[in-house]
Amino acid sequence: MNPTNPSVFKAYDVRGLYGAEMDGESSYLLGRGFARVLAGLRDKPTAELRVGLGRDMRIEAPEMAAQFAEGLVVEGASVLDAGMVGTEMLYFLVGSQELDGGAMITASHNPKAYTGVKLVREGALALSGESGIGEIRDLCLGELADLPAPGGGSIEPVDVSEAFQQRALSFVDPTKIKPLKVVLDGGNGMAGVMVGPLLDRLGLDLVKTYWEPDGNFPDHEPNPLLPENRQFVIDRVRAERADLGIAWDGDADRCFFIDDAGQFVDGDFLTALLAGSILAKSPGSRILYDVRASRAVADTVHAVGGSAEINRVGHAFFKAAMRQHDAIFGGEVSGHYYFRDFYSADSGTIPALLVLELLGREGRALSKLVGELRSRYFISGEINSEVADPAAKMEEIVASHPDAELTRLDGISIDYPDWHFNVRPSNTEPLLRLNLESLLSEADMAQKRDALLAQIRAPQSG
Repeated sequence: MNPTNPSVFKAYDVRGLYGAEMDGESSYLLGRGFARVLAGLRDKPTAELRVGLGRDMRIEAPEMAAQFAEGLVVEGASVLDAGMVGTEMLYFLVGSQELDGGAMITASHNPKAYTGVKLVREGALALSGESGIGEIRDLCLGELADLPAPGGGSIEPVDVSEAFQQRALSFVDPTKIKPLKVVLDGGNGMAGVMVGPLLDRLGLDLVKTYWEPDGNFPDHEPNPLLPENRQFVIDRVRAERADLGIAWDGDADRCFFIDDAGQFVDGDFLTALLAGSILAKSPGSRILYDVRASRAVADTVHAVGGSAEINRVGHAFFKAAMRQHDAIFGGEVSGHYYFRDFYSADSGTIPALLVLELLGREGRALSKLVGELRSRYFISGEINSEVADPAAKMEEIVASHPDAELTRLDGISIDYPDWHFNVRPSNTEPLLRLNLESLLSEADMAQKRDALLAQIRAPQSG
């Protein structure tokens, strides 16, 4: 096979089918390319680089990590190997040890057949297709495999577990966390290893499901954003009469919440709740949210004296903007939550702790807290439509809303006083993604959603 298949280089990571699109040979070449690009970004020779490495529980991850490490070593880099960890533990290693960069061997929430790598530079700042990944692609598609390597690198095993747990716990007051009954769905990913030891310390009544890492994913795919993958935890919360359900994706850098009534908590509502809680501790701080989000986020932030900044979708863009705005917290609809005091990186651990602390401090059920938002903000969720010419369709939508406030930060955002929507193209497919909200009623939201979907899905002229 071609070890440098161009299709694996994505907007935010490198990812593909193991065996068909990526394997150990390609991982070795990616390690070499990463070392060279990182050396350029850091303005130092590869022999002076210190690079963190982690891997998830996928079957091929040990091979992929070993080959990636070898690629770094032959370029002269010193590798600190954290072993099998959650993605944010790799971010913590890079940030806390002031490394030049890091690589996490993971395909995140993708099905079993996939493998990949997430790449960061110093401070756990993500590489993207616009910054770093494109340069690695060009190296790997060029003559890198035939170029001599200087050698001289090294690999040192490291254990970051205890230090990571202490950092995560520093975000909450553990004495505020009450002995709630919590259903946990690890999706056979990294949550059990990463978050489990922390939750075991907190006096909770834990119902652990799919908690052991298993790259075969015998129970369900590790993507709770898909309704079919979270139905289990919803049913279990109801059956157990639990106070809360929490589910994580495969590499555990995203977490999702089910309230005590068994309802999924949308990511923008969770962002609003966390923003309010964080601003109570740090008044006047800046909060970042994405273009798809409910107005509940900005309204909540402004109501408690914070500053709300809107941003493009995507973790690479969010991490850069967190630094640019000195934002204390950022949240995406997709379940990524970012924290200034965690290297502006996303975490699946800290939000879980913060929600538990919030429930203990408020003494109210999550369904009551979220219910206050659900009764005022009526959201569609993200809806995908296949479109032959996404750019032309977006311009058609703009033309049909001439009296609206228009923003082009990420796709198109159309704003009216009592409703708004965002339409964005997919990075990889001929899709348009719609998120719409009404501030009037569920029926008004549904009527406007259906009308807009009909326009999006109507045949295009020409």
